[in-house]
Amino acid sequence: MIRFLQTEGPIKKIVLSGLLLLICAAMVIAFVPGGLGSELTGQPGKGVVAKVGGEDITADQVRQTARQMLQQQGAQLGPNASMLLPFFAQRAADQLITRQALIAEAERLGLKATPDEVKDELQHGRYAATFFPEGNFIGQVQYEELLQQNNLTPTMFEQSVGHEILISKLEALINGGASVGEDAIRQEFVKQNTKVKFDYAVLKQDDLRKGLHPTDEELKAFYTSHKNTYANSIPEKRKVKYTVVDIGKVLASVQVSRQELQAYYDQHRDQYRLPQQVKVSHIWIKMPLPGADGKLDDKAVADAQARADNLLKQLKSGAKFEDVAKEYSEDPGSANAGGSLGWIGKGQTSVEFEKVAFSLPKGQVSDVVKSSDGFHIIRVDDKQEAHMKTLDEVKAQIEPILKQQKAQQAAQGQAEELRNQAMTKGLDVAAATKGVPVITSDFFSRRDMVPGLGPAPQFMDAVFAATDKSPPDVVSVSQGFAVFQLLAVKPQSTPTFEEIRTKVEDEFKNERASLLLSQKTEELSDRAKAAHDLKKAAKELGASVKTSDFVAPDGQVPDIGSMTGQAAVAFTLKPGEISGPITSGNNGVVIALLESQPPSDADFAAKRDQIQESLLQGKQQELFGLFVTNLRDQMEKSGKIKINQDEMKALTRTGSEEGT
Repeated sequence: MIRFLQTEGPIKKIVLSGLLLLICAAMVIAFVPGGLGSELTGQPGKGVVAKVGGEDITADQVRQTARQMLQQQGAQLGPNASMLLPFFAQRAADQLITRQALIAEAERLGLKATPDEVKDELQHGRYAATFFPEGNFIGQVQYEELLQQNNLTPTMFEQSVGHEILISKLEALINGGASVGEDAIRQEFVKQNTKVKFDYAVLKQDDLRKGLHPTDEELKAFYTSHKNTYANSIPEKRKVKYTVVDIGKVLASVQVSRQELQAYYDQHRDQYRLPQQVKVSHIWIKMPLPGADGKLDDKAVADAQARADNLLKQLKSGAKFEDVAKEYSEDPGSANAGGSLGWIGKGQTSVEFEKVAFSLPKGQVSDVVKSSDGFHIIRVDDKQEAHMKTLDEVKAQIEPILKQQKAQQAAQGQAEELRNQAMTKGLDVAAATKGVPVITSDFFSRRDMVPGLGPAPQFMDAVFAATDKSPPDVVSVSQGFAVFQLLAVKPQSTPTFEEIRTKVEDEFKNERASLLLSQKTEELSDRAKAAHDLKKAAKELGASVKTSDFVAPDGQVPDIGSMTGQAAVAFTLKPGEISGPITSGNNGVVIALLESQPPSDADFAAKRDQIQESLLQGKQQELFGLFVTNLRDQMEKSGKIKINQDEMKALTRTGSEEGT
């Protein structure tokens, strides 16, 4: 269908950095038929998670969508992200069911996505940058290849785009009933823009903590009442003797032959191939931005070209290229360097720029070159033809790699030989024959660092996996290889009061100070309200009193922090009123409002439309969310949504993947 959209003109290669993955994650097309149960009984069969309006949503679709969700958020979730796959499977299944329900409802209401609407979405919507960069179609072959890389055919993809359009039409139909009254706009404007000024009294938990001096009896009672939290809080500890074969010392004696260098070079020739490159400088006058209608202003484009033509005349009249670039080029990244872009290869710039840059002789300056992003004057500073670096050119790179590899192998061999001897003669004797010292550690836990090793996770794993009578073992460490033997184990235990008295006292003070802060802040509020005088109550209770500047709802106040938290109560008070107790981090606060400053009508006129749009969007989201909830409820009750609970449990069970 998309073939006829192709337009003539240069086609710029595009780099897909995950955009199509995001597109595919939104796809819900039940092209995979359900199991036998689905065909004969109307119930979801094996491998089918749900049947929605007659369409099957398969377990494979749910897994694929869940994995795509996980990939999109993997960096934020950290190294254990894969453990969350069951959670994402639940979300994926829910989204797919909801989406198919919306498609079914849109079709029931007679909504359609015409071929022309699909064409327009591909050419001008969110997919335009992928398939129509700079307005030019990437070509049918590349279009199909991109889809095939993501397990899609043009038919599947375009049908999914049609479904997106259907859902958008349904959402527009539902949201058409949303409206926001003038009173609501005014109220929201006043809420967002009113400023307040107030006195506030502050009690600090740290100050209360300093006044606490618990007795031994109080601390022992606290220890006893919290004994469950201290149970087995002393971790298992182990004691070892070990020696290290240092790769650095082995490395000093390693030699690499010419034959070894040649063999490595021959195996890695592709790493030493240099592509054709040019070292270029340029002066760039940007293309004017399109107007609101998406079209370029011809006069603005002509003015930009005229400026570039004038700069070229200056160069031809003897002006220094670097000086002109620094003063006039609109590329901030290169202007300060006299226009230098350094070395570039093919495929890194626009087609027009590349064609001129690679065709100019060294030292020559081009005429004005027009590309989609503006007008360039290009100078070729140097050229390099594609070639293979010789062994002599890369020897300095290869030799350290081979030395490290040989040292690693030699050190590992020495460590294994030492371990074998230690099994029969003992570690001390074996180490003495090799001339390496043996270190006996103190008891340490997994989280400690062993002297001389620093962070050593593999060493810790091996030590804490060893049993009482385990023979000596070899493990990799940052310096090389350690040969160790387990000497003793102290199992985890519950500390006595005397062992953790300092910790108990610290936790007692924190808990008591927090309780005192809450009590005293409440007392401060009560006294201030009774006397109608915050300053008097603060003096009686030893609280400090400060006065804020005029502050907006999104502002910050010292000792209080953000006004969006509990302190937002200040915007509900009348002048002279006193707030209840407010907790702000380790501070307790009470506010007495001095003045409220409403916004002006002029501000309202400037912000009205923005507030209306924000409120309307919120109303529409609420309305459509309610519609979706009701739709799913009705379809489930009427049997139009049938969920296979067995398949759902299998997908969301921890450790499940690919149906295992």
